Amino acid sequence: MQKVIFIFIFFFLLKSTEAQQHLVDSIAKELQQPIADSNRAMSMMRLAIDYEVVDTAKAYNAYKNAIKFASEKKLFYQLGRIYQNQSFLYSSGARYTDSRNSLDTAVLNYKRSNHPNAKLWEANAYGDIANILKVQNNFEECVEYNLKCISIFEQLNLHDKLVVRYCNLSAVFGDLEEYTKQEEYAQKAVKISQRTRNKSNLFISYFMLTNSLTRQEKYNEAKTFLDSAKIYADENANVDIVFSYYLIAAQVFRKLNNFDSAAHYFQKSYSVSEKNNYAYGKAESLLQLGAVSILQKKYSEAENYLLNGIKQAESIGYFNVLDDGYKYLSDVYGVTGRYKLAYEYFQKYKEASDSAISLESKKYATELEKKYESEKKDKQIVIQQSQLQKRKIMNYILLGSAAVLLIISFLTYRNYDQKKKLQQQRINELETEKKLTATEAVLKGEEQERTRLAKDLHDGLGGMLSGIKYSFQNMKGNLIMTPDNQQAFERSMDMLDSSIKEMRRVAHNMMPEALVKFGLDTALKDFCNDISQSGALKVNYQSMGLEDAVIDQTTGITIYRIVQELLNNTMKHAAAKTAIVQVSKTGGLLSVTVEDDGKGFDTSILKQSKGIGWSNIQHRIEFLKGKLDVNSQKEKGTSVLIELPV
Repeated sequence: MQKVIFIFIFFFLLKSTEAQQHLVDSIAKELQQPIADSNRAMSMMRLAIDYEVVDTAKAYNAYKNAIKFASEKKLFYQLGRIYQNQSFLYSSGARYTDSRNSLDTAVLNYKRSNHPNAKLWEANAYGDIANILKVQNNFEECVEYNLKCISIFEQLNLHDKLVVRYCNLSAVFGDLEEYTKQEEYAQKAVKISQRTRNKSNLFISYFMLTNSLTRQEKYNEAKTFLDSAKIYADENANVDIVFSYYLIAAQVFRKLNNFDSAAHYFQKSYSVSEKNNYAYGKAESLLQLGAVSILQKKYSEAENYLLNGIKQAESIGYFNVLDDGYKYLSDVYGVTGRYKLAYEYFQKYKEASDSAISLESKKYATELEKKYESEKKDKQIVIQQSQLQKRKIMNYILLGSAAVLLIISFLTYRNYDQKKKLQQQRINELETEKKLTATEAVLKGEEQERTRLAKDLHDGLGGMLSGIKYSFQNMKGNLIMTPDNQQAFERSMDMLDSSIKEMRRVAHNMMPEALVKFGLDTALKDFCNDISQSGALKVNYQSMGLEDAVIDQTTGITIYRIVQELLNNTMKHAAAKTAIVQVSKTGGLLSVTVEDDGKGFDTSILKQSKGIGWSNIQHRIEFLKGKLDVNSQKEKGTSVLIELPV
C-alpha cells in the first residue's frame, strides 16, 4: 500500500506534457534575460521541476546546474529549496536514500540562511524526511522527524499546518500499534480544527480520530466522530482522502454489525475508485464487499465480488489484499459445499500470506482436505464459517496521510479564494451602507425643508393673510359703499378666506401637526378622512396594534410620506372610486397595505420606471430596510404591501 501512495502523489501533481513543455520553454526564455541571482536560481529550479514530466534526464541535469549556480553565489535559502524539490524527483523513482540525502542537505542550507521563510521550509523538510522514513517502515525515526516539524510549526503558530502533521503522526503511532498515542494526536488535530473552523481540516482530523478509536475497538465512540466527519465531507476532494473516509466508515459499521451500512460505504468507496480509475481502490472495495456479503449470508453476491476483486488485485500486483481475498473466497466455497475450490483457494491464501499459518488455520486446512475427499459420498456436509480476519486498517491510514500532503496546495488556494470573497463582500456592504447613508441624508434634508416651508407658510404668510383679512374687516365698518362695491368687497373677502384655507392645507400636507403631536395612527386617519371629504377618492382607513405602539418620528414620517405618495398616485392614475389603507403592527413587524379598485397596470414597468414619486417610495422603503410587494391586474385594481422592521 505504501508504494500505491507515492504513485498517486505524483500522478496528482503532474500536468499535461504539452502544457509542461510550454512552461519549460517560457522559463528557458526567461533565463536568457539578465535577472537577479536569487531570481535566476529559483527560475532554474522551476525549470528542473517542469522537466520532470517532459524529460527525467533533463530534470536531473537541470537540478545539477541550479545547485552549482546557487552554491557559487552562496544563496543558501534558494539552495535549500532546490535540494528539497530534487528530493521529490528521487522519491518518484523510489530512490529513497538519495531523496533523504537531498533533504538533509536542504536542512543544512536552511540553517545557514537568514531568509525569513527559511525556518518554515526547514520544518517542511523535516516532514518530508518523516514521509520517506514511513515508506521505509522506519517508524521510530519517523516519529522523531514529525516531532521536529511540529515543534517549529508550533513556534511559528501555523495552526493549519499543525493539523496535517498531527494527523500524520497519529497515523504513524497507529502503525506502531500505540493506539493511545494515535488517539492523542488525532485529538490534538481535532482541537485545532475546531478552533480554526477549517472544513477540510475538520474532516481529516475527525476521520483520523474515528480510525484511532476503531483500532481500540471503541466502535460506538468511533461512530460519533464518524458522524462529525460526515458533516464536513467533500466528495470532490482528493480521491485518496474520500476513499479512506468511506473505508473507515464501512469498517465502523461492520464492527457495529450494521452490515447494510457497511456495504453501502464499501460500495461508495468502489464508486469513487471507479470514477477516478483507481485500480487499488476498486480491488480493495470489491474484496471488502465480498466479506460483508459473507456476513449477510449472501454467498452468491460474495463470490461475484471476490472473484472480481481478486482479478483486479492480481492484474496490478496488489499483494497486500490478495491473501484476504483468497481466504474469503475459500470460506464461501466451504460454506456452499464446493470443497475442492475451497481447498484450492485456501492453498493460494497460504502462499500469499506474509505470516506463518496458525495452528487453527492448519486445522482448518486438514478439515477441508477430508471434506474434499468425502464430497461425493456426503454432499450435505456444511462447514461453519470461519472468523473473518481483522483488516489491516494501516493501509487506509497510509492512503489518508499521503493524501493529506496533497491537499496543502488546495487549502492554500482555497484560503486565498475565501479571503477574496470576504473582501468583495465587505466592499458590497460598504457600498450598500454608503447608499443608505446618502438616502438617509436626502430624506432627512427633504423633511427638514418641508418643515421649514410649512412653518414659513403657516407662521409667516398665514399670519400676513390673517392680518390683511382683519384690516379689511375693520375698514368695512368705516366705509360707505354702494351695493355693487359691497358685493365686490364680499367676494374679495371670500377669496381671501379660500387662500388662507388653501395655504393651511398645503402647510398641513408638508408637515401635519397631528403626526408630530399625536403620532402616525392619528395622522394617517386624518389624512385619509381629508381625502374622503374632498370627494376625490373614498378612502377607508383601518389600523391594528398601533394604539400603544411606539414608533420613532423618522420612521413615522417616512411611512406617512409613502402612504401619501401611493394615494396621490391612485388619484392621479388609477381612476379609482374607493381605496383601503390598512396599517398593523405585530411584534417587531409593521405592515402597510394600500389597495384600490382602479384600472390597474402592468407591474413590469416599475423596473424601468424613472418617475420621482415611485423612486421616492422605493428609496424610503430601502432606507427602512423593508420589503415591497406590488400586485396589479388590469381592470381589477392594485394592491401594495409593505413590511418594515420596527
